[in-house]
Amino acid sequence: MSERKVLTKYYPPDFDPSKITRQRGPKNAGPKLQTVRLMAPFSMKCTHCGEFIYKGRKFNARKETTEEKYYNITIFRFYIRCTRCSGEITFKTDPKNMDYECEKGAKRNFEPWRESKLAEETEEERLDRLEKEEAERDAMKELETKVLDAKTEMAIADALDEIRSRNARLEKAGRDGVEPTVEPDPAEDRRKRQEEEDAEAARQAFASRSMPDLAEEVIEEDMMDVPIEVPPTITFSKKPKEKKDFGAALGIRKKAAAPGPAPLVKAPAPASKLSTMLVAGYDSDDD
Repeated sequence: MSERKVLTKYYPPDFDPSKITRQRGPKNAGPKLQTVRLMAPFSMKCTHCGEFIYKGRKFNARKETTEEKYYNITIFRFYIRCTRCSGEITFKTDPKNMDYECEKGAKRNFEPWRESKLAEETEEERLDRLEKEEAERDAMKELETKVLDAKTEMAIADALDEIRSRNARLEKAGRDGVEPTVEPDPAEDRRKRQEEEDAEAARQAFASRSMPDLAEEVIEEDMMDVPIEVPPTITFSKKPKEKKDFGAALGIRKKAAAPGPAPLVKAPAPASKLSTMLVAGYDSDDD
């Protein structure tokens, strides 16, 4: 097996170095491209497949030097590929806002320069913008508002028709020489009658209720000397629980204990002869 790294190389016998000529390729007339390793400067969403690319993900990108400049600051463009669908995403530097600008292939999730624009707007513009966003976001609320407006318009139209009809009736009665009479509203009469019945029921309920007599109790001096009877204290004693004979339930009989031998009583030792003589000599105190 030949070595992988060698200092000498094989030259065939018919090798002629004069036949080797230098060749120069055509110069690249387009923009200068350079392969670099970079991280995504902002979080974005791919417009081709909807993949989210978080900020800081590493890519092998192509760096392009554009002819655009901002106060003599060169603007660079970068080309990357989506990690899911391999769609091309391009973004470039933005020296004006000290950030990056997404051009095509993806949509940026958050653009910080919008915050400065929001800070410059007035309170009225801010309220109008918030109301507009809320109305666009909540379509159901807008539908409910439309239904409520329609109901209000219908109620107003009914009230106007009733007023017009009443005025026409009064005008016709005045032309005929008849005293106009206003017909009572049955709903209003029913409401007044209900209120009167509730008030009468409440008055009767409070009238029949008697308040207790809360007069002060007079305590005499003789009652202060009367001893107070203390009820006897009830004590409880713990009764030992009887043990259940499980052997009797199973039909097992225990043998009666055999009587043991009587305990031996040790007889006193007989007194010696010397002690008997000494005790006999001290029978009286006359000696």
